[in-house]
Amino acid sequence: MLDAPEGYRNGYGKVRRRSLMAGTVELKRPRVRGLEQRFASRSLPLFVRRSEQVSELWPRLYLHGLAQGDFELALRGLLGDGAPLSASSIERLRQKWQLEYEAWRSRRLDDLELVYVWADGLYVKAGLEDNQAALWVIIGAVKDGRKVLLAIAAGQRESQASWSRVVRDLFARGLKPWKVTVADGHLGIWSALGERCPAGEEQRCWNHLLTNVIDQLPKKEWSGARELLRQIP
Repeated sequence: MLDAPEGYRNGYGKVRRRSLMAGTVELKRPRVRGLEQRFASRSLPLFVRRSEQVSELWPRLYLHGLAQGDFELALRGLLGDGAPLSASSIERLRQKWQLEYEAWRSRRLDDLELVYVWADGLYVKAGLEDNQAALWVIIGAVKDGRKVLLAIAAGQRESQASWSRVVRDLFARGLKPWKVTVADGHLGIWSALGERCPAGEEQRCWNHLLTNVIDQLPKKEWSGARELLRQIP
């Protein structure tokens, strides 16, 4: 005769709200008794009040320029009046992201053996009042073909001094020189690399080159020209 299974249902806990992309729903977490270890629901963890999709939405909205004080108003329309939102929860998330970013940007890079590096400055809507925020991004390719995000640093404009700070920080954390750098025609990145990685080869980004050519053509010819130009590289 088989032993009876351990544990038994013992009703439900208090009603809780959980925010999903389709809105906010009310759920009751089941309670279980008679187990050696405390029961933990995988579908409704104890302190989780929103789905992963909602959590991923918040940093995207912040990146696209939604001010911290506008989050609650914007998300009430999407998630409903019962959504567990508050200014303090947004601030806690912001502090958590900041800590994660600081830990990531201070990690050691001694074990990476890079072959190629791509560098570019991107401009996003978030942040600096009337001015767009610039993000200096560097991605490396290691010998086995994997791509590794090396740096994301924020500022107001691209310049040699700005790029030099980013590159200098990478080498300070143990990154070894690489063979080829791919970037656009901005002189700031090339001047910075000339100081820190003078033996590396330089290659202009094909995407930027093709875009510069297409911009000189009538708009009606862009589609055909793009296909022809892509055959060059």
